[in-house]
Amino acid sequence: MIGAPAGVKVMVATQPVDFRKGADGLAALVREQLRHDPFAGTIFVFRSKRADRLKILAWDGSGLVLLWKRLEHSAFRWPPISDGVMRLSASQLAALMDGLDWSRLHAHDVAPPTATS
Repeated sequence: MIGAPAGVKVMVATQPVDFRKGADGLAALVREQLRHDPFAGTIFVFRSKRADRLKILAWDGSGLVLLWKRLEHSAFRWPPISDGVMRLSASQLAALMDGLDWSRLHAHDVAPPTATS
């Protein structure tokens, strides 16, 4: 699996999409329906109707990257179907990609260290 760097914005489209769409079609969907910039470095995750496939769209600075994955014997854990998007952490995205229950992962807020004299 290709890992996402910590701190990257990951947005999940909560409505299933037409999986015949390629990178350009998904980028248009990001702009027009989700109201986000597909070229801003955010990772966008899309689901199929059957919940066993996902597509990830990302801009890497030189071009659009499209990743497609299908689980063979189960389905991905998805948020409830609704309009809009929801945000995941890079760790939650990794769990989603592995077919795990990403909703059980919660990042702990850690205060930044302070300098001592």
